[in-house]
Amino acid sequence: SWVPTTIKLSVIQHTQKLLLKMVTSAKSAVPTVADQAAAMQLGQCAKNLATCLAELRTATQKAHEACGPLEIDSALKTVQTLKSELQDAKMSVIDNQLKPLPGETLEKCAQDLGSTSKAVGSSMAQLLTCAAQGNEHYTGVAARETAQALRILAQAARGVAASTREPQAAAAMLDSAQCVMEGSAMLIHEAHQALVHPGDAESQQRLAQVAKAVSHSLNNCVNCLPGQKDVDMALRSIGEASKKLLVDILPPCSKTFQEAQTDLNHTAAELNHSAGEVVHSSRGTSSQLAAASGKFSQDFDEFLDAGIEMAGHTQSKDDQIQVIGNLKNISMASSKLLLAAKSLSVDPGAANAKNLLAVAARAVTESINQLITLCTQQAAGQKECDNALRELEAVRGLLDNPNEPVSELSYFDCIESVMENSKVLGESMAGISQHCKTGDVAAFGESVGVASKALCGLTEAAGQASYLVGVSDPNSHSGHEGLVDPIQFARANQAIQMACQNLVDPASSPSQVLSAATIVAKHTSALCNACRLASSKTSNPVARRQFVQSAKEVANTTANLVKTIKALDGDFSEENRNRCRVATTPLLEAVENLSTFANNPEFASIPAQISNEGSAAQEPIVRSARSMLDSSTFLLETARSLVLNPKDPPTWSILAGHSRTVSDSIKSLITSIRDKAPGQRECDYSIDNINKCIRDIEQASLAAVGQTLPCRDDISMEALQEQLTSSVQEIGHLIDPVATAARGEAAQLGHKVTQLASYFDPLIVASVGLASKLHDHQQQMTILDQTKTLSESALQMLYAAKEGGGNPKASHTHDAISEASQLMKEAVDDIMVTLNEAASEGGMVGGMVESIAESMGRLDDGTPPEPEGSFVDYQTTMVKFSKAIAITAQEMMTKSVTCPEELGGLASQVTVDYGQLAHQGRLAAATAEPEEVGFQIKTRVQELGHGCIYLVQKAGALQLSPTDSFSKRELIECARAVTEKVSLVLSALQAGNKGTQACITAASAVSGIITDLDTTIMFASAGTLNPENDESFADHRESILKTAKALVEDTKLLVAGAASSQEKLAQAAHSSAKTITQLTEVVKLGATSMGSEDPETQVVLINAVRDVAKALAELIGATKCAAGKAADDPSMYQLKGAAKVMVTNVTSLLKTVKAVEDEATRGTRALEATIECIKQELTVFQSKDIPDNSTTPEEFIRMTKGITIATAKAVASGNSAQQEDVIATANLSRKAISDMLTTCKQAAHHSEVAEELKIKAMQYGAECTTGYINLLEQVLQVLQKPTPEQKQQLVVHSKHVAACVTELVQTAEAMKGSECVDPEDPTVIAETELLGAAASIEAAAKKLEQLKPRAKPKQADETLDFEEQILEAAKSIAAATSALVKSASAAQRELVAQGKVGSNLANAIDDGQWSQGLISAARMVAAATSNLCEAANASVQGHASEEKLISSAKQVAASTAQLLVACKVKADQDSEAMRRLQAAGNAVKRASDNLVKAAQKAAFDKTEDDSVVVKTKFVGGIAQIIAAQEEMLRKERELEEARKKLAQIRQQQYKFLPSELREDEG
Repeated sequence: SWVPTTIKLSVIQHTQKLLLKMVTSAKSAVPTVADQAAAMQLGQCAKNLATCLAELRTATQKAHEACGPLEIDSALKTVQTLKSELQDAKMSVIDNQLKPLPGETLEKCAQDLGSTSKAVGSSMAQLLTCAAQGNEHYTGVAARETAQALRILAQAARGVAASTREPQAAAAMLDSAQCVMEGSAMLIHEAHQALVHPGDAESQQRLAQVAKAVSHSLNNCVNCLPGQKDVDMALRSIGEASKKLLVDILPPCSKTFQEAQTDLNHTAAELNHSAGEVVHSSRGTSSQLAAASGKFSQDFDEFLDAGIEMAGHTQSKDDQIQVIGNLKNISMASSKLLLAAKSLSVDPGAANAKNLLAVAARAVTESINQLITLCTQQAAGQKECDNALRELEAVRGLLDNPNEPVSELSYFDCIESVMENSKVLGESMAGISQHCKTGDVAAFGESVGVASKALCGLTEAAGQASYLVGVSDPNSHSGHEGLVDPIQFARANQAIQMACQNLVDPASSPSQVLSAATIVAKHTSALCNACRLASSKTSNPVARRQFVQSAKEVANTTANLVKTIKALDGDFSEENRNRCRVATTPLLEAVENLSTFANNPEFASIPAQISNEGSAAQEPIVRSARSMLDSSTFLLETARSLVLNPKDPPTWSILAGHSRTVSDSIKSLITSIRDKAPGQRECDYSIDNINKCIRDIEQASLAAVGQTLPCRDDISMEALQEQLTSSVQEIGHLIDPVATAARGEAAQLGHKVTQLASYFDPLIVASVGLASKLHDHQQQMTILDQTKTLSESALQMLYAAKEGGGNPKASHTHDAISEASQLMKEAVDDIMVTLNEAASEGGMVGGMVESIAESMGRLDDGTPPEPEGSFVDYQTTMVKFSKAIAITAQEMMTKSVTCPEELGGLASQVTVDYGQLAHQGRLAAATAEPEEVGFQIKTRVQELGHGCIYLVQKAGALQLSPTDSFSKRELIECARAVTEKVSLVLSALQAGNKGTQACITAASAVSGIITDLDTTIMFASAGTLNPENDESFADHRESILKTAKALVEDTKLLVAGAASSQEKLAQAAHSSAKTITQLTEVVKLGATSMGSEDPETQVVLINAVRDVAKALAELIGATKCAAGKAADDPSMYQLKGAAKVMVTNVTSLLKTVKAVEDEATRGTRALEATIECIKQELTVFQSKDIPDNSTTPEEFIRMTKGITIATAKAVASGNSAQQEDVIATANLSRKAISDMLTTCKQAAHHSEVAEELKIKAMQYGAECTTGYINLLEQVLQVLQKPTPEQKQQLVVHSKHVAACVTELVQTAEAMKGSECVDPEDPTVIAETELLGAAASIEAAAKKLEQLKPRAKPKQADETLDFEEQILEAAKSIAAATSALVKSASAAQRELVAQGKVGSNLANAIDDGQWSQGLISAARMVAAATSNLCEAANASVQGHASEEKLISSAKQVAASTAQLLVACKVKADQDSEAMRRLQAAGNAVKRASDNLVKAAQKAAFDKTEDDSVVVKTKFVGGIAQIIAAQEEMLRKERELEEARKKLAQIRQQQYKFLPSELREDEG
């Protein structure tokens, strides 16, 4: 209990990370475990652990929120304790009592201190950032991490002091560590103050000053390490010696030119050798490094003296300035070498430290070579050969231990580099030999320089290739990429520093300045990109902001520098150079700060570890490269002597020998690199393995076909399903990594391919085992076929991966890789669907639970790079999926009672929807402003995830024991909890964007209004929209006009709201939804007041307001998308377009309202409105939006018929010029065209329709609509000017429309393919429908049978209890209706045979109508019977009212009567079929009546039993009265609504009945 909460939380967090890795590894291992019991146990434990971790994560997040300030206080206490511990240690040193702890050595503690100093620096950088951003939670985390790093630092400092023999050095070490602790305590305190006063400039400034002081004391602490002091002394010595170069007049020469030259050559060789020793010793002990540094500084001193002596011998002042400049460069390069050696010895594991050291050593060599080339006047070709030899010695170190990347070259770049350089080397070696013979000394020197550069390039490429080969060996551990690549940052930092020095160097030429500027631009751009990527990957908001901030700083300082460089390029004056110098400082600072921040261990990569097998694979490459360097060295030495004495035959033969060795070793190098191509060998093994698996699965399929597949008895079916599922999941996880490696990561290819192939053996074993256990042959074949498909797609993937080989330049293979990976993903999805269905049917929900837990885990991953949409897009999708989950949860509550076997499918739906919700939630959280809202969304979605897990688990439990009432109750509680959590998610989204959320709500409301108006239009068309009192339209006109004007004002506010605050947008959306509701109400009242004598005018009016509602829905959608966007964003243009349409439609409504009472113009007005509406529909049709649903070509053809009728009507109305006809035309046209466009687009976008047909359908749909608009416009002209010529034009237009309709129908026929029967033939439809109805009734009857065990047939009489009466009656009704529909089918067939139906064309329409009546009646019988069975089922189980049962039974009787009437119309009354039909009908009626009586009796009995418990308390009693009154009023209202609804349905049905039936009823 004494451990602080924050430390406990920290332990929990670190344990969580470890356990998550453990879960991932365990899941990957499950399919490969041979022991079934162990595999199942491991899989189950991994799932349980994953679920528990998901819960733990949510809990720790909440705890962290509460503990922010505590963490800072705790960190401060820790640091103060460390300071006092160090003070105690110092007292022990004074008393000579400090002893090292067990296991502590000087070297180990020194290294710990060095590496921890970086961690401290980085966590402090993070602490500063968090405090500056005012983020309390992450400041707490950073303070805790700083304190932890300081604890390790203090421990290491104590260890170093205890292991040092000199008390003085030990005391200095502890003092410097104490300084660090003191400064850190101040820093943490200041960070806390900055949080208390966010945005206070003074506290920010103090924070920065304290941070600088801490950084300084950290450096001092590191400098106290043994070995470091000696390097510092060497650095100081070089600095002191270099002061000799700053004098204006050089000392007089004391040697001859020849002596000075020899001296310079000798000291240069010594210095070069010492540089190599420094590189070598930095990997050794601190005493070795101390000795090497001392020797290096001594050699440097001698070399400098020789250089100054040489400068004294120069002929001109300019030459002298150049020599001194070169000496300064050597001095700088030497200092850098020592600094690199120092940092490597402090932290040997630091990223890129070895490479930086090698680069620094080469820089020393190159600067020496430049000086020697400038100063010495040796015999021909000597200095070039010496320079080349020094360069070769400097690069030799790259081959010593190639376990770190040498450069950024990929494996294939290495091959290219080797090929190019070997070609260059071949040519230059021929040149060396040739120029020796001819004595062309200048050309000889040039060839030696080129050869040297080529050899260095070859060595670099060989080193990098051998590293890649070693890493790609499957036994090596491939490194893990971190958030940033510290090597890249270190390289960029180094390159930018060098380039900036060249920029400000007075000796730089214009071309050098431009080259330096290019280098700066290249590396700063790379750093900014790396920051952008890192900010998108991290889930830590502070780090994200810091990366973004750093990128901005680097970009801005680079831009400023580029400006000064441009000025300098125009005029190389001293003033411009100074400006340039000033501009480099902030850039270097920004890059340095970024590098420090990026050094955080949290972001670090895990370096690759090369196995012994990997090292063995490297050996041939390294051996060939060494042989090449050795023989090249001998060759250059030989050429050096030969150029002085070209007439020496033995030397020529030696040269030829070395030349041969060089070319042989290069050939061997190329072969070695090619042979070791990463991943190729592994691809071959994996291809063989999968081929074998495919053969096995084919054998099993053959056995299954022959029913000879032996059943596996050693393992349960559940275990096999688990094993198969985990294998498929692991294969699914590896598809993308394999594809990525195949496209451009050769080093990873072998690892990924081997991993992928390893899962196919367990996959096949599990698949065949599962198939052997299945009794259904179809299911067996499905599992085996899907497994085979997966194996074949994997094989295709491996072939594509082998060809791609990880070569980013082999772009011709990338399409094949993408295609193969897509096929493989589809195969995985197919097999997972099959397995999930099987699992959910058996109540096994482990996979679903795991899937939800995985989705929850992914919420905490960083955001994906560059989310493509805006917060609004994700918010809209999240609302959709949240509501879907809530609806499914509600459905699960119902099904838990009525049919638990359907719960599996619903649970699966919840899992899929939650996966989508979590994915969108992660994107929404990343794009939400402010960040707290994003955090809130994430938390709420995770909490919903827990709810979904419990719900799915309960569904599984209930499926296994469907009668367990306790499980049912639990499931209902879980479903309620899920619904509550959905509402919390929605409120979190609302907090994110109140305005856009209001838009979503308003859009939903408007959509409801449009549906309501459609219903009203149907009432009006049927002539049943009657006024309740004797009011006239005039009573409502003013009210309509006023409300419409108010809506226009709301529209303006809505458009303005997109550019203003979320608050205003929310108000505007809410207001517009309210106003449109009022407007529709007043328009409906107005239309009703016109009376049902003129239904067409009523429809015109309602259509006008429907257009307004539709335009408003579009406008709200456009506003939502445009909210918060820039003025020039495309969504803003869409918003303006939508607003224009809205205004047009409101204006149109106002005109219609004014014209409605004017009989002379109202038809014209209706037509104008229809034309405008059709134009708008056409715009929607031509938009790129894909429809949500698709439809069949048959439905599409059916819709085109409406256009033919409407066209005829339009021509007739044009000829008659009657306003009533015109109104009817307007209404009919609007519906016909709208239906045609909707079905045309839906049919065209059907997944099975070819692209060519889709384009055709869309084209003819648009042409047909345009033609129809022209026809209506012609009718308008005729109304205004009814001349014969104008009327003649009507026919022309109508013919054009007819032609388009023909084209449309032909396109639809083409979509349909060749069918054997005409689906439009009414008799065929009738036959199909009747048989379908019979089948559905039989299915319902079977469902009733299953409710009780079969017993002898009973008569439904009073002796049975109520439930049994209901069941028996329902069963007899189902049996009777089944017989009835079959009889109807037979009767219809008889009619066709007799030729009474469908024989001659004259009766075609009449028959069609009759068949329609028959079909609708059969459908109604089937639907009514199905409803009856549901009601009986629910009633028996006590979940439905007797009223529902009675109404269902009455519906069966009514629909049966209709079916009988429909058959009688054309039938021969005395035929056998008709008699059967009549008998069957009577049976149904009898059975229904019996059921109604039984139910009514039960309902009556029940009412007598109902009693009310009256509360005695006064307040409670009043509340009870109010509640009862409220319920009574509600029931009355519901009764009234139900009556209206029934009347409406009857009117609709009556409208569609054939005339014969109406007369008959009449």
